[in-house]
Amino acid sequence: MIPEQVIQHFGATLKSYSKEHTIFNEGEHADFYYQIKTGHVKMFNLTEDGKEFVQGFFEKDNSFGEPPLFGAFKYPATAQTLVASEIYLLSKTSFFDLLKSHPDIHLTFTQMICKRMIYKAKIAREMSIYPPEHRILTLLHHLKTNAKIETAFEVPLTRQQISELTGLRVETVIRAIKKLEKLESLAIIDRKVVL
Repeated sequence: MIPEQVIQHFGATLKSYSKEHTIFNEGEHADFYYQIKTGHVKMFNLTEDGKEFVQGFFEKDNSFGEPPLFGAFKYPATAQTLVASEIYLLSKTSFFDLLKSHPDIHLTFTQMICKRMIYKAKIAREMSIYPPEHRILTLLHHLKTNAKIETAFEVPLTRQQISELTGLRVETVIRAIKKLEKLESLAIIDRKVVL
């Protein structure tokens, strides 16, 4: 997202995290901008019965947890590494200085946050009124659109990750994907979902 030389110029530090390390917890104050150099991070909430609802997965060059920096509110979800990861941390003050100095980067952030808001609105609607098959297809079409792929799109998520992103049980996701395959809404090739 932000070029490494730019983020380093503004004083970012590169921190190493082990697998399954909690970077921040839901309800904590937002003091840093986070950008992944290597690794994989998930942001999630825990339900009352201890089930995870994943807000998003983030990989190399992705940032995460920015909205609370702009809105001066607490983190709405917990961020945790899925694998050993290296992540840039930039103080909130330096992050805003960087955005003021680089309007092109600021515009990119605005566009990214808008895309995430659209995704959240789609998923909220799906969870409240649509059956599992519809929820899954909406998620997969959203991923394909964001990847800007017009041909066959191999979904980069496991059944477990689809489950976590849609609020469905893994067993329900497996059954729904099989049903969607029979309806020819998607294909299964070498155990991968292809849209």
